[in-house]
Amino acid sequence: MKYAASVDIGGTSTRVALISQTGEIIERQSFTTLGDNPHATLEGIYDIIQGFSEPCVGVGVSCPGPLDLKKGIVLTPPNLTGWHYFKFKEEAEKLWNLPVILENDANLAGYAEAMKGAGVGEDVVQYFTISTGLGGGLVINENIFLGSHGFAQEVANAILWKDGPQLGDLKPGSVESICSGTAITQRAKQQGLDAQHAGDVYQLAQSGNMVAEAIIDDAIEYLANMIAIVIGVIDPGVVVLGGGVALKIPNFVEKVTERVQTKVYAVQVENVNIKRAELGDDNGLIGGGLYAFNVFAGGMI
Repeated sequence: MKYAASVDIGGTSTRVALISQTGEIIERQSFTTLGDNPHATLEGIYDIIQGFSEPCVGVGVSCPGPLDLKKGIVLTPPNLTGWHYFKFKEEAEKLWNLPVILENDANLAGYAEAMKGAGVGEDVVQYFTISTGLGGGLVINENIFLGSHGFAQEVANAILWKDGPQLGDLKPGSVESICSGTAITQRAKQQGLDAQHAGDVYQLAQSGNMVAEAIIDDAIEYLANMIAIVIGVIDPGVVVLGGGVALKIPNFVEKVTERVQTKVYAVQVENVNIKRAELGDDNGLIGGGLYAFNVFAGGMI
């Protein structure tokens, strides 16, 4: 049995796990991410990897984007200001003395679902996470599709609604500005509703609040538009939805599926295959290890 390390660097915490070649989490630890000191964070990761019970063939790492995936460079993540243009792969390999692959979290979550979760058996797996933000990952024949410049599936800024809602630095009408948990909550607060998260907006909608109903319906409608576009362009075998909004709002996936079926060609309706993610919050962490096996050790077993 071979083992790989997987690292999930978040804006607040960093998770490090030892992953078996069958995709099981054997050991895990976490610590606070140092947003102004990437080198100290690398040292913290190294200490954990050194303490694992088994040697590793390599390390799969996810980090907030945007990232230069071709060169392994962290570009300008808003919540890691001290990491801007940090040559992550180069510095990590130098310190850890292990091969490193840097990916975004949605790509790795999608990879885990393709290899071990809801996408098993499909040759083209489209993954979307609808949570605090909205991200995508595309896995084709067990490989993550990066595109020509490493920016494939940077879907958050896909513009769907002319002069629509705007979230942060995203463009008005972008899919993340409409469908993410942050967007749902922000739109509710802007319209005077007492909501701390997307679940609150859903409960208000269930109680008959028409403003909340419209916000939730917009999220379903525009996500369905996005998925229908992807079905027309990519023709995936399955679309896997993960993240808190998709998995915790009752019947969200079913309602999105019904809406998508009204937006594709009649001959494609039977090919609309939308599933919930199966691996929960650990899919990105599992994906990091599995992708390290793919790149450095010939795949999982």
